[in-house]
Amino acid sequence: MSADAPPGGPPGGPPAPTIEVDEQRATEFASLFRLDGKRAILVGGYGGIGEVTSRLLADYGAEVAIAGRNEDKAKALAQEISSDGGNAIGLRVDLADRESARALVASCVHELGGVDVLVNLAGIDNEAPAEEFEEEEFRQVVEINLNGAFWLSQSAGQAMIEQGRGGRIIHYSTTRAMAGGRKGFAAYASSKAGLNGLIRQLATEWGKYRIAVTGVAPGFVPTDLVAGAMQQEWFVKMMLNRIPFGRFGEPIELAGTTLFLASPAASFITGQVIYVDGGVVASS
Repeated sequence: MSADAPPGGPPGGPPAPTIEVDEQRATEFASLFRLDGKRAILVGGYGGIGEVTSRLLADYGAEVAIAGRNEDKAKALAQEISSDGGNAIGLRVDLADRESARALVASCVHELGGVDVLVNLAGIDNEAPAEEFEEEEFRQVVEINLNGAFWLSQSAGQAMIEQGRGGRIIHYSTTRAMAGGRKGFAAYASSKAGLNGLIRQLATEWGKYRIAVTGVAPGFVPTDLVAGAMQQEWFVKMMLNRIPFGRFGEPIELAGTTLFLASPAASFITGQVIYVDGGVVASS
């Protein structure tokens, strides 16, 4: 073997995995999208898209830890899911705080016995003309959308590596990471573009542990957060004209994509961001 070759690996190639991985792969059609025995953390799992995703993953067999800044909402949804026959807990997390992210993962490991899937649906958007953006408002967006995503990934990744079972990390991105907007998206777009780069980097680094890192990038999906804008006819027409499908997305369509990426059906997919946008990015 060449002196330049890493221990346990071919010359010029990556080192061999240092752990034995017991990843979940599809062995029959019935198990293709099942998450039985998997423990999933959903940050932002009680929002418009998050609630549907939490319910869907629980319905397909996962034990879910629903987390966010509002612990009451997280626990209320967890109770509803548990009452319907699922297995769920509610926890608090502040993505701007690295220690909070670490405590979240530790709580999930303690209460559910481990973590196999991390879904990060959380994010914020402060808007202003680029020439007028205030420093604090810009930093806040990057702190949550990019730095927070890394702290979550790091904490979950450490737990997954220690468990030796592989894992899935799924971050929510946006079409704005690929196409600029005429509004004041300087902070939001750059933070999510950075998130896409982080997804590719972590997928590359952690492939040897069979930790798949992917992203879901929604187009426009009507939720309570945009209810006001949906009352403006001009806005609705403008948005629909930009979408080749000619309609808006639905939360279940994002939840379904997340289920796919978390399931054995996606066991050979990593480093990819899936745009669930009705063709907006393709036509930009």
